[in-house]
Amino acid sequence: MRAFNLTDHSLDSLKRVDMPVPSPEPHEVLIRLRAASLNYLDLMVAWGRLGSRSTSFIPGTDGAGEIIEIGSCVDGWTVGDRVVPGLMVDWAAGPLTSAAAKRMRGVTIPGSLADYAVVPATSLVPIPDQLTFAEAATLPIAATTAWNAIVTGRVRPGSTVVLLGTGGVSLFALQFAKAAGARVIITSSSDEKLARARALGADLTINYQSTPAWDEIVLSSTNGVGADLIVETIGASTFPRSLNAAAIAGTIFVVGFIGGMELSIPILPINLKTLTIVGNNTGSTANLADAARTMATAAIKPVVDRVFGFEDAIEGYRFLERAAHFGKVVIDLDA
Repeated sequence: MRAFNLTDHSLDSLKRVDMPVPSPEPHEVLIRLRAASLNYLDLMVAWGRLGSRSTSFIPGTDGAGEIIEIGSCVDGWTVGDRVVPGLMVDWAAGPLTSAAAKRMRGVTIPGSLADYAVVPATSLVPIPDQLTFAEAATLPIAATTAWNAIVTGRVRPGSTVVLLGTGGVSLFALQFAKAAGARVIITSSSDEKLARARALGADLTINYQSTPAWDEIVLSSTNGVGADLIVETIGASTFPRSLNAAAIAGTIFVVGFIGGMELSIPILPINLKTLTIVGNNTGSTANLADAARTMATAAIKPVVDRVFGFEDAIEGYRFLERAAHFGKVVIDLDA
């Protein structure tokens, strides 16, 4: 089978290779992968900042395909089923445990930049009928994370949700929040991206380059109340403004760290506002299934910015690295 291997801690070490097709164990299935999607996590792995490996390794955290072989102990799935596996293949449901966090596709076990992959049957979710393989490949990290943010923030009709940037998590959260009846405020440094966000349903858009004090705009637009949920996808550089923009009893859902990992913040606003600050590590297979069912019910389609062919996967990584995307970056394994 075709595959890409990472052989060192650098994007330059990503090489196209040929490998044997793996065989499923009794509780696993063999998937013919049709598409993969890229996340910032994939860049972290390629840069050597996450995960460890002593040998070459198939990267690619997110993927989608169809079952072509089933292990002898697998029930409930048939050959030909269109499926997407979760990131943490042993996290079926409930709170994350240290044991469930060990095996992560494309991080600590082989990922999606290959023609075939074996995964535990318990990590699978059926692909909603309205989604293509390329669209479904965006669900495991971005859609699951966004869904968990909406649930954790108790978003309901009339809630105010603030989203930072227009990456995959933010745009999924925008669509989930609008389906829940919320008012959505989103930021970007690009007026063109903000216009596209308004077309997706954003109620208020803020260019944080021309208006750095976006938190003050959030407060003024809510009569001083603030946001019920802020999906913090940036990190240290924006966190103080997220604290200021949050409403009393609001939630700051911490997803990203591209704006810095080291954080120094005042404690008093957290206490006075009784804020909930929640860290996130994607989600379980059950969370992924909930996100997929919601997308099917609400007719939500993932926003895919650019699709690259399999042989151009490295170019896809470089495009993601430039952070110019709107939504998701996908690798089409059939192209």
